[in-house]
Amino acid sequence: MVFAVFALFPVVITDPTTTSIAFFALVFMVAAASWNIFSGYTGYLALGHAVFFGSGGYALALLTSHLHVSGGWPAFALLPLCGLVGALISIPVGLIALRTRRHTFVVVTIAIFFIFQLAAFNLGFTGGTSGLFLPLPPFSAANFNQPFYYVAFIILLVTLLVSWLVRRSRFGLQLLAIRDDEDRALGLGVKTRRLKLSAFMISAFFVAMIGGLYFDFVGQVFPNTAFDPLFDLSIALMAFFGGMGTLIGPVFGALVLESLQQYLTLSFSSNGTYLIAYGVLFLLVILIMPQGVVPGVRDLLRRRRPAAGGGTLAETDQPLAGAAGATR
Repeated sequence: MVFAVFALFPVVITDPTTTSIAFFALVFMVAAASWNIFSGYTGYLALGHAVFFGSGGYALALLTSHLHVSGGWPAFALLPLCGLVGALISIPVGLIALRTRRHTFVVVTIAIFFIFQLAAFNLGFTGGTSGLFLPLPPFSAANFNQPFYYVAFIILLVTLLVSWLVRRSRFGLQLLAIRDDEDRALGLGVKTRRLKLSAFMISAFFVAMIGGLYFDFVGQVFPNTAFDPLFDLSIALMAFFGGMGTLIGPVFGALVLESLQQYLTLSFSSNGTYLIAYGVLFLLVILIMPQGVVPGVRDLLRRRRPAAGGGTLAETDQPLAGAAGATR
């Protein structure tokens, strides 16, 4: 039912401003869900995913330029290659950052992010401060947003499917064991570094892929927009808002917060009022439902219906002290 609403949305609502907001919401839904595959399931807070987001944009700009690919659907066909570029970049980044733990890991990812940002400003093939431009898609003005919307929607579906498969696999159980107690998981034989790097690569793949689509929609990629620290903060806040470590939580958080931010930006962009409203909403949710909206609502429903059994796709994981041993 929910997917049907998303599929029909641009058909029923044709206003360009509204469909633009919907597209941006989908972009951040993919980014938050991808970030959650690593950070939500391992407990490692990554604040450097803008590296992959921006790399996806630069990869698409360079590929379309050097391969003489026109805008529109031919450019869309290159998005998996953009994801592959992000995954390849994540290997050396992960090998460096994942040698550390928790708080140090956060600092290292931030440092790597700034290295990439400075490199984009100074390297010749990135265009420096002039940036790079992508080919103009041959879509009509009336329906310009629709192809981008549906491609983003397809990427979201694939991302959620992969996240669901990871979560319910042996691989996912081991990631959750790392989140609960990495030292114990290591002692039980879990190859923690290899597993973390694999999750990091999967996460980077989808972030880079949606990054390529985002900058294709914008039509240009500059260092300050490709490697934007606010991007990392936004997807982390979205995941926390909806419920970090759940399947649906980060998607819900991105849908609410990005849509709200876009709407408030259009309404109050001149005085920054939207930032106040955005912050107040987030603060209220954290105070009332510290685990996030999705886990909070789920727990509330369970308390009201204690006899109801079974789980849902949105469920959070209880501590998995024996998960590592169960998967040996």
